[in-house]
Amino acid sequence: MKSTKKKVVSKKSISAPIVKKTKKNFWLSFLAILNILAFIAVVVVNYLANALPIWWMSTWALSDLYPNLFVPIGLTFSIWGLIYLLVFGFVIWQLVDLFRKKSLDITKKIGIWFLLSCMANVGWIFAWHYQNVLLSVIVMLLFLIILIVITKKLKIGERLGSCADKLLVQIPFSVYLWRICVATIANITTLLVTIWWNMRGMTDVFWTNLVIVVAALLALISLWKKYDIVFALVIIWAFIGIILKRLGAEIIYPNIIWTLGISIAIITGGIWWRLPEWKKR
Repeated sequence: MKSTKKKVVSKKSISAPIVKKTKKNFWLSFLAILNILAFIAVVVVNYLANALPIWWMSTWALSDLYPNLFVPIGLTFSIWGLIYLLVFGFVIWQLVDLFRKKSLDITKKIGIWFLLSCMANVGWIFAWHYQNVLLSVIVMLLFLIILIVITKKLKIGERLGSCADKLLVQIPFSVYLWRICVATIANITTLLVTIWWNMRGMTDVFWTNLVIVVAALLALISLWKKYDIVFALVIIWAFIGIILKRLGAEIIYPNIIWTLGISIAIITGGIWWRLPEWKKR
């Protein structure tokens, strides 16, 4: 009788974890699929925002409505095509990761945060196209915070298991986060322009140069602490776009162009310095 009871107990102890594991895998798979659908919705809304366009003006045309010296040329926004391609690779990979033997538990780590990022992305599009600049800044800040949480949960910047993990997890979110960081700076600057903000008589050129220096310092800090060459490249791309925008304008503002040029040179030097270490990570 004793041996029979032991066998019954052992069966229960084996069957319980299997049921839990099955339920866990089901919900994680469901969440991974939701992430893919949410990302598709983001791409569709962003496409329609310029194809229709929403509220009769494209995203880039709306940027030109505000005299913001930090806004880059429209060509610079083409980086979004690369970003969405990288993120698409991620959303597919996070589903594949569920069935790998050595899973990184990507979907489990990010939870609903990627869904929230997609909602913030779409929300910003509508706020911006309906020209509610204050609301667009609030949504953009939430978007930025959500991406920071995701990068923390996925430990972006640390060593990953393989080249595939680096290409499909680290690089996509590194580019995504820092492009939103630059977009947030531009968005806040636009808000300040709309409310005619002018602290102590300082000119737009002064504040634009200050914002450029701050962005350059962020790039250098990321290179110093996290060897984040991707962020530095995103900043350089944005700076080149601003230079092209200023050169094509009626008023050129040489001071801004010089500040951008010097910043690009310094950041490029930082990239060259950190490149050997970045390759090892």
